[in-house]
Amino acid sequence: MGFDRFELQRILNLYGRMVAAGFWRDYAMDFGKDAANFAVFRRAAERPQARIEKRPSLRSKQGMWTLFGESGQILKRGHELAGVLSPLERKLLKVVEG
Repeated sequence: MGFDRFELQRILNLYGRMVAAGFWRDYAMDFGKDAANFAVFRRAAERPQARIEKRPSLRSKQGMWTLFGESGQILKRGHELAGVLSPLERKLLKVVEG
């Protein structure tokens, strides 16, 4: 299980913009049998600040994409990656505007 080229490009694009804004400094990817995870960190020694999970077995149910927060809570679920990444992108827009 993994990310396709388009998905990884979309995630890394957001990651790069968040690094430039000073929010994130490191990332980790984990590819299991059932799911692929992309976790982002403020510092490498901490828990992930956010985690994006792709779980194809949930495609026909609530959607295969899930965004988890720092304490493991589900922030957003969906069928489309762009929709699941939107809370993170809104955070970035607030920094640019303010």
